[in-house]
Amino acid sequence: MLLYGRVCNLPNLPFAPIMPKSDFDIDSLAVYLHLTPQQVSRLSDRGRLPGRKVGGQWRFSQAEIHHWLERRIGLSDDVELLDVENVLQRSAPTDDQQDISLGELLPREAIAVPLSARTRNSVITSMVELAAGTGWLWDPKKMVEAVRAREDMHPTALENGIALLHPRRPMSRILGRAFLALGRTVSSIPFGAGAPMADIFFLVCSIEDRGHLRALARLSRVLTSPGFLDALREASNADTAHQLIVETEGKLRGEGVRVGSRKRDQV
Repeated sequence: MLLYGRVCNLPNLPFAPIMPKSDFDIDSLAVYLHLTPQQVSRLSDRGRLPGRKVGGQWRFSQAEIHHWLERRIGLSDDVELLDVENVLQRSAPTDDQQDISLGELLPREAIAVPLSARTRNSVITSMVELAAGTGWLWDPKKMVEAVRAREDMHPTALENGIALLHPRRPMSRILGRAFLALGRTVSSIPFGAGAPMADIFFLVCSIEDRGHLRALARLSRVLTSPGFLDALREASNADTAHQLIVETEGKLRGEGVRVGSRKRDQV
């Protein structure tokens, strides 16, 4: 896993840790990230983990750790993204450890190919309207405001022409469930000062932090699959785009099983 530019291997633990309801301390964060307490302590002392000292002891906000992980996802390769997914899945409560599925998170009615928008603001508005069409987003105005605020803080457009739109925090009060929306514009659009041009847009609607990170990690793995973006840009309609995502995700699941088997054999 990539931790502030340094790769740290995440050993498998024989149990699934439960995330604490309050802030992390050194030990609980080590379990959550599948690192040793010594590694977490060193990263904290060097300013590479977002934390604060209370009574001389390190404390870490769950929200800040999740935001930190979100930034790391954007810098990771496929193996590191798989490690992130595994960490997040193992650290879930025992009744919520099933694998996620982009095919299920992304309904066909939430896909617009093409998306009729020519500016950053119109993309955000159109993507939110697309999401609201599912019936699972109850306050589109509030979602538009939250996504714009997140983009103003730091644009989500990537060098490959994709923007992963989302609020800074999950918005469970205005969502019936977690889901995704996808839009592809006819041409690339400037997406913020100094940000790359983008023509493919995902809106990530999450109801809790861990699910948000898992969706981002899985999306990132699909988006970096060889040939995927070219095929997505050639997709003629929503059905073709949805099928492409389902097939690519299926291949990644198979590859993930093989990688996991190799790692176990090496232990």
